[in-house]
Amino acid sequence: MVSLPRRITWLSNVISSEKIGFEEVARSIEVTETPPAWMCLSCRGAKLLCGKPRCPIIVKAQAIGRSNFSYSDKISGSSPPGVFVGRIGYPKVSIGPMVPPQYGDTSILDTPEFWLGRPLETIIDYRYSLVRGNTRANVEDAANPGRTLQQLQELSMAARPVDSELQLTKAPRKTLTLSEDTQPFGPSAPMERFKTSNVSVERKIEKSYYDRDLKAAEAIFSLYRDGIMVTRLQRSLSIGMFGEGARRRLVPTRWSITAVDSTISARLIEKVKGFQTIDKYRVYSYSVYDNQYVAILLPEPWRFEWIEAWFPNTTWNQFTKEPYVIGDYEEYFGRRTYAKVGGCYYSTRLAVTEALEAERRQASAIVLRETYPGYIMPLGVWNVRESIRELMRQRPTIHESFGSALAAALAKMRIPSKKWKASSVLISRELTQAKITSY
Repeated sequence: MVSLPRRITWLSNVISSEKIGFEEVARSIEVTETPPAWMCLSCRGAKLLCGKPRCPIIVKAQAIGRSNFSYSDKISGSSPPGVFVGRIGYPKVSIGPMVPPQYGDTSILDTPEFWLGRPLETIIDYRYSLVRGNTRANVEDAANPGRTLQQLQELSMAARPVDSELQLTKAPRKTLTLSEDTQPFGPSAPMERFKTSNVSVERKIEKSYYDRDLKAAEAIFSLYRDGIMVTRLQRSLSIGMFGEGARRRLVPTRWSITAVDSTISARLIEKVKGFQTIDKYRVYSYSVYDNQYVAILLPEPWRFEWIEAWFPNTTWNQFTKEPYVIGDYEEYFGRRTYAKVGGCYYSTRLAVTEALEAERRQASAIVLRETYPGYIMPLGVWNVRESIRELMRQRPTIHESFGSALAAALAKMRIPSKKWKASSVLISRELTQAKITSY
């Protein structure tokens, strides 16, 4: 008897493959429905009732069909390296390694810095290929780690993929979530034990790990300056490797991503404030994954604003007929509260300050994003960070006035300029407030 519920067996022609038939695949898949799948049952990927150009559920199911691995309770392969810290149940959280059932150079599977521009299906395949073993830990265990946590910390320090063996309590199940709102993630199961071999650690990270008097923020920025990728810093912070000894904590992966983006960009802002301002207005534009990004740099002291607009039938705008616009900003002296727009605010701020610091210039920055239905599922904060990095590498158009720059920027967007002007604090201010330089 096939374990996949009868009401969604229409997916059989999607997830079966030449090598593995539907029934065998179905036995290893856990299906969850959030929200109830009445619309999916009426549509079955053909009518596109959700308004998207492709069905995100079918895209996920096809990725499962392409994964021809037959999982058992023992997984052997080369970890990218990858570790994961959950947030459910905090301060008691799930932790564990991520191991694909394959050997070799698997680093691409957990290095988002190399993903931008790759086909959506390829990125989903990366996500699904990593098996997560999980065990429970208290976040305070990082101050005095036991054997399992020490192994995970050593894995996180690895400079290259690590041959690993993961013994699970049962065969992991692939998860197909009937919701276009969830990122794809690989199979998981409780872990009995974990073993690695031939771990070659990154010495710079190892040095910070053993310095139990070094504050986490100092370690993060120092390693960033030494060329350690942001993703690696996020992973190391998450698994409790940075900070003063007794104060070290495990940090859920989702939180560590924003913590690192925020910490580095805050330090870069202080550097940028010491530089001369740019001398003209600049407009940058870039489009990827059915997202349009625009940045306006103003020849003024540091200020920053990030606004994103989600069109109808996109992930965060399922029930309105108009684009949903949300954003936040900061003045010269920064902000003390968490940005209401979430982690993308800090990933964008990081990418903009990186570009300014590299040029040794200061500017005010207004960054806008429009997301269209072709962006069929969330890919993660990494997508925004890497997209804005690429945006800032583009050749800008140069303008003598803010009005000219704004017109050029909004010409790239679909939302009427009136709505953008009403939604942006910094745009409104530039258009309505007279400057002392005008007199």
